[in-house]
Amino acid sequence: MDKGTYNVEPKGAYGHDAPPYQDPAGIVETKGIRMGEAADMYGDIQTAEEYGYVSRGLKSRHIQFIALGGTIGTGLFLGIGRAFHQAGPLSVLLGYTFTGIAVFGMMQSLGEMATWLPLPGAIPQFCARYVDGAMGFAVGWNNWYSCAITLCAEISAASVVIQFWHGADGINVAAWITIIIVVVVCLNIFAVAIYGEAEFCFAGIKILTIVGLLIFALCIDLGGGPTHDRLGFRYWKNPGAMKLYISTTPNTGRFLGLFSVLVNAAFSYGGVEMVAVAAGEAENPRKNIPKAVRRVFWRILFFYVLGSLAIGVLVPSNDPELLNKSGTAAASPWVIAINRAAVPALPSIINAVILTSASSSANAFLYTGSRYLYALAQNGQAPKILLKCSKSGSTTVFTWFQNLTTISTLFTWVSICIAYIRFHAALKAQGIDRNTLVFKSPFQPYTAWFALIFFSIIILFNGFYAFAPWTTNDFITAYVGIPIYFLLYIFWKFFKRTKFVNAAEADIQTGKAALDEADLHWPEQHPRNIFEKIWFWIA
Repeated sequence: MDKGTYNVEPKGAYGHDAPPYQDPAGIVETKGIRMGEAADMYGDIQTAEEYGYVSRGLKSRHIQFIALGGTIGTGLFLGIGRAFHQAGPLSVLLGYTFTGIAVFGMMQSLGEMATWLPLPGAIPQFCARYVDGAMGFAVGWNNWYSCAITLCAEISAASVVIQFWHGADGINVAAWITIIIVVVVCLNIFAVAIYGEAEFCFAGIKILTIVGLLIFALCIDLGGGPTHDRLGFRYWKNPGAMKLYISTTPNTGRFLGLFSVLVNAAFSYGGVEMVAVAAGEAENPRKNIPKAVRRVFWRILFFYVLGSLAIGVLVPSNDPELLNKSGTAAASPWVIAINRAAVPALPSIINAVILTSASSSANAFLYTGSRYLYALAQNGQAPKILLKCSKSGSTTVFTWFQNLTTISTLFTWVSICIAYIRFHAALKAQGIDRNTLVFKSPFQPYTAWFALIFFSIIILFNGFYAFAPWTTNDFITAYVGIPIYFLLYIFWKFFKRTKFVNAAEADIQTGKAALDEADLHWPEQHPRNIFEKIWFWIA
């Protein structure tokens, strides 16, 4: 199949007639990778030079640490406490494990698409190319408003977390919000490498902290704390491993408790797909993106599964501090565990990490939101001015926020799974053997179907608690995200009269030629000693 057989919408659609097609490989050789990719996407060098393109300034270590620790914010360190109080330790462990399996399946699907075409923003483009332009529009704008809301929530949370220290008493919270906004904006308005360095540092702090907390949990559980009290699994016996939720019938109550954790877990896992959003600005993406996607498994295992197990053995689910509404580290189950073990100084350290996590998450969601807008502009679904790049290539109620952003995240994951199923069909229809792919995810398309069904069930039943008894406010906050997504989809469907993409006609090639040529220009790194070998394995 030659390039002319594909529906390349951007070509000639940016304000002037496009000149004859130019080979992207030749442009990569003469004008560099950035211009080569831009020309391949827009169809001509003239448009590429007019709008510019994002820079591949994210190094391997940036991408790997974003995959391991990026976007982890207050959900893991604070929000998980409510799930423990509501459902019990075993329900939390199972809920985070089940959701983690589905998230890993979704990430495998996304990783295969992002390795084939590592584009800026990626997800709206995949949905528009492989499924329907209306889905690309819906998922892109849905993600943008979700990022905007989460950005505000994380900045607000960070400002409240500062109040944990008495030195902040008497200082208006607006001052802290202003400082955090200035820092986050500065990290995003310059070259993407600066954002990458910030996330590398933030993620490093979170990774070291969670490893330290897991070691701490093991020591305390075995009686190594100041009180020398060996805990074992006593809190799984009293007050119990699985608590009843809503229903007083044992089996029904425990099941509803477990199901409620799935929604909480989805919020905590939110943003895990960001590694694909960053793929369009990653160096050597065909090598670094598969590596990063595989690392998501360790993120799920260490941060969430072992983390929830550790909290479950240290803190009883009926501890009243789990419902502390201060919004500071005092409400963190980790700090509650530290206080119960009578270990001084650590609570302030954990509060500092929560502050770092909230700031990091705000930083990440500002970056992600801007890239979704960029992807929408490339699809022709947002103003063209959003395509313009600089020479450096840069472009109140926690529960309410949590519900709204969780549903938005779940719709993103559902859209990714649908896009992958259609991508898988397109490869087959166009005679491309998946065994030739740089990254081939296992058990497809069944993995994508499993994740799709799992996330869809959570979306449909996430607000079950609003029905017993009926609570209008709870119903609205649980389900308002559903009509938002479908209204966006229906609007673009009727406004542009879009059609579902036939697998044999899906555009799986535009932008690929320049990326294939760029693969030949990325330098190979060879470790010179054992220390470099270990570092290259990590990052």
